[in-house]
Amino acid sequence: MWVAAVVLFLQLPIPLYWFVLHPNVGFWRRHPKASFIIALLLSWLPVAICIFLFRRELFRQDAPPLWSIVVGLILIFFEGWLFWCLSHDLGATRLIGKAELSGSGEMARHGIYAYIRHPRYAGSFLAILGACLLAGTRVMWIVATVWCILTLIAIGLEERELHVRFGAAYEEYSRQVPRFMPCVRGFRNWQFWFGDRRG
Repeated sequence: MWVAAVVLFLQLPIPLYWFVLHPNVGFWRRHPKASFIIALLLSWLPVAICIFLFRRELFRQDAPPLWSIVVGLILIFFEGWLFWCLSHDLGATRLIGKAELSGSGEMARHGIYAYIRHPRYAGSFLAILGACLLAGTRVMWIVATVWCILTLIAIGLEERELHVRFGAAYEEYSRQVPRFMPCVRGFRNWQFWFGDRRG
């Protein structure tokens, strides 16, 4: 249960965080420090409170089947690997929106971004699914479904901002690289799985 709770705490606030930043990015670029504080308060704080208040409804009290535990942990582990790749390829500050708020930065097309446009969100989907398999009740599966819809909306907002910032270059990138699932070439390429981490 605690693994699932940590996953929900880390993942559920993500679309809420971007709902604060993306629609008003022009305003937040004039107030970058306040943007992070307000976005965190409006996303992680209410989610943490809700997880605590509704923990009995969210998390199953009995042990899930062994296959569910194994698959759930594998999915969560894979999300951790994706996050490590992203942190190496982009740095932590890019992941919290520094480039969006500065209106600068280069378009990421290297590393894992050569194969997936949204690896961070792909990892989040896997982690949420893993949490549901580990300890999910019917309520958690409903929450996860709503979260998926909100996340897809947040992705649309992010892509709109990227189109504005990078124009034709991002349109070409969008045509060449899928959103979540790497093409067959990506699966067969060892650099997708292990990358060149010699840095």
